[in-house]
Amino acid sequence: MTNVLKIFKIWPLRLITLILLVTSCKSTKVITEGSVNDKLTAKSVIKSHYLNESQFSALQGKMKINYSDGESSQSVSVSLRMKKDEAIWLSAPLGIVKAYITPDRVSFYNKLENEYFDGDFSYLSNLLGTEVDFSILQNLLIGQAIIDLRDEKYTIDIEEDTYRLTPKLPGELYKILFRIEPKNFKMNLQQLSQPIEQRLLQITYQNYQQIDNEILPNQIYIKALTKDSENTIEMEFRNIELNGAVNFPYSIPKGFKKIEL
Repeated sequence: MTNVLKIFKIWPLRLITLILLVTSCKSTKVITEGSVNDKLTAKSVIKSHYLNESQFSALQGKMKINYSDGESSQSVSVSLRMKKDEAIWLSAPLGIVKAYITPDRVSFYNKLENEYFDGDFSYLSNLLGTEVDFSILQNLLIGQAIIDLRDEKYTIDIEEDTYRLTPKLPGELYKILFRIEPKNFKMNLQQLSQPIEQRLLQITYQNYQQIDNEILPNQIYIKALTKDSENTIEMEFRNIELNGAVNFPYSIPKGFKKIEL
């Protein structure tokens, strides 16, 4: 269950900003219908979740992000390009902030601060106090479980017209909860908490959209709580196109100061 511990501090501001700048989608056909089958087992629901995983090779579009830390709020639109399992590229308007993420590299720069980072995931891991990897970021954005549900056994219940999954053997330090929607077996909600540390990360997929033959998130709502803070992030994906040619123009400007760990 080490993968769960990789996630718990995913809400520091710099990482949240990085994650938020990594998606886009197209409001083509919002998927809302679907009914649960109370005869399905947890194993069959989990199997269907992975059988319905997105198979696109490339994605590009725009995403609107609303962020609030309880005291102030910001709204921004960003461009996204993704090559599945290989790279995520994002750019704020006028290229003021750009990021380029691969399975073994994290790089971004900020023209407002004249600074950059270029290295492996140790930057994010040190920032979070635990490991983070490419698959966690990618899965969050495409509606897949951020940990591998096939690694342990789950109890299944019906809750709010979704399949509710909880581990048969609860963790001592954390609690996890997943809800899977019945139409396409995509994530409806992912929740990870550390009650003793008063931490909670909740990712809610408010609806999905059909683009070509793929089902992808249309709106995602993230709530990250600690005993001292509450951050919320809303993402709306627009103008998504799949499987076209994508490139990743990225060059760190000269003279910028490197962010040191």
